[in-house]
Amino acid sequence: MTEHLQNWWRGGVIYQVYPRSFFDSNGDGVGDLAGVLHKLDYIASLKVDAIWLSPFFTSPMKDFGYDVADYRDVDPLFGTLDDFDRLIAAAHERGLKILIDQVLNHSSDQHAWFKESRSSRDNPKADWYVWADAKPDGTVPNNWLSVFGGSAWTWDSRRKQYYLHNFLSSQPDLNFHCEAVQQQVLDDMEFWLQRGVDGFRLDAANFYFHDKQLRDNPPNTQVREGSIGVRVDNPYAYQCHVYDKTQPENIGFLRRLRALLERYPGSATVAEIGCDDSLKTMAAYTSGGDTLHMAYSFDLLTEQCSPAYIRHTVESIERELADGWSCWSMGNHDVVRVMSRWALDGRPDPARGRMLMALLLSLRGSVCLYQGEELGLTEAELRYEDLVDPYGINFWPEFKGRDGCRTPMPWVSEATHAGFTGSQPWLPVDDSHRSLSVAAQEVDPDSMLNTYRRFIDWRGRQPLLIEGDIRMLYDDEALLVFERRLGDQAWLCMFNMSSAERRYSLPVTVEPLVGVPGSLAEISAEGVRLPAHGFGYARIVGQACGS
Repeated sequence: MTEHLQNWWRGGVIYQVYPRSFFDSNGDGVGDLAGVLHKLDYIASLKVDAIWLSPFFTSPMKDFGYDVADYRDVDPLFGTLDDFDRLIAAAHERGLKILIDQVLNHSSDQHAWFKESRSSRDNPKADWYVWADAKPDGTVPNNWLSVFGGSAWTWDSRRKQYYLHNFLSSQPDLNFHCEAVQQQVLDDMEFWLQRGVDGFRLDAANFYFHDKQLRDNPPNTQVREGSIGVRVDNPYAYQCHVYDKTQPENIGFLRRLRALLERYPGSATVAEIGCDDSLKTMAAYTSGGDTLHMAYSFDLLTEQCSPAYIRHTVESIERELADGWSCWSMGNHDVVRVMSRWALDGRPDPARGRMLMALLLSLRGSVCLYQGEELGLTEAELRYEDLVDPYGINFWPEFKGRDGCRTPMPWVSEATHAGFTGSQPWLPVDDSHRSLSVAAQEVDPDSMLNTYRRFIDWRGRQPLLIEGDIRMLYDDEALLVFERRLGDQAWLCMFNMSSAERRYSLPVTVEPLVGVPGSLAEISAEGVRLPAHGFGYARIVGQACGS
């Protein structure tokens, strides 16, 4: 296997599929693995490198698959192991890699491991989960909080102890201080590697270990957005999460995981990092060539989107990264869709969507795209009675949860439920999405969908964007300009993040880069004219940019 094939993930584009909302093949209202297989040619047409499948494992679905009851089987809602095997084979035939979600921090309380662990204090799996005695007055062991609200501890009357859950009470945390737990999850991951998966997306990868002494977290005096669960209306934001996650022991386990993947050349990991200093943690978790292949944080998944903020985020990770590798994302199944979240004055604009696409795909690192971004889908507006996400139900109305970004993909505008299913879908289709359906955009050469296809295809043929260095050069209230450089080639990458035309005086001699899909920039010796939400690229001639 060539080095290129083994390192496909460096600069690769990964398309996230949320299976229950992608396509329903059997008419039960929920998307499934056969539905992904049915639409595999569509995914291949996007020219992406890999598919990240959100969880499809056996689960009671209290958190829609992120509460796993069997790590080695497919939930009947999504199909069978045979369906999965067919999907793997068909994806590989099309040159697509498959990454599957691994939810290792916690299992479902319906998992056989937890049922055994809670049965007594001396059973073989008694220490597979995090158990602690009550304080003398019967209260919880410490002040740790759940991301989803309330204490991170729940009392179990059988063991007469509390168990830890960083998320829902039905998602008890596995005890990674237990060697048998580490070995078991590695064995379960190898089960999927042997079936042909090309790697894993690691959910909440910095949560695996906790402080053995169960020390209280200190208060957070500088509440800010940007960490998983950190919202000013969530009490989780008011602690510095020093002891409940991001522990030093995590690095040792990640090295064991990397050693496993090294036995399967070409496989890769991409981890979700959510903590108080996520960029520093990303760097630590991807450095040295013996831990994670790549990681992403929530820093571009917040409401902040100014040129200055993006510059600060990129420069911060570049300072820390050393030989590590980042993965960038502006949307996923946990946050408001980027077309709504980063809209100006609350008005989503297709031109802005194209500019954000180009910006994301021009950063140094790999990229995750969430299904529907290529259509320009906005956040769906749901009634309270339509909600199914426990996170949103707990914090309504200040926070509406994650259902609005998880509604079904619109395939055919005029079809029942926009062609997603023939029966009542698990979440309603937003009527505003019908006009953005795949079928409607297929026939429009200038649609968001076709722009995405052309741009990703073009990017894949630009080694400078895949492998080159990055250096931020300029930002103001509207413009973001940076340099990408590989060897003796260098480009200026320019993005107008405002709703008004802007001009930029070139600091160096350039020549226009022609044939960039979606770019409407006008570049001349006098400077660059960028239309509202416009972007452009120019090749630097003869010298490097100044600071």
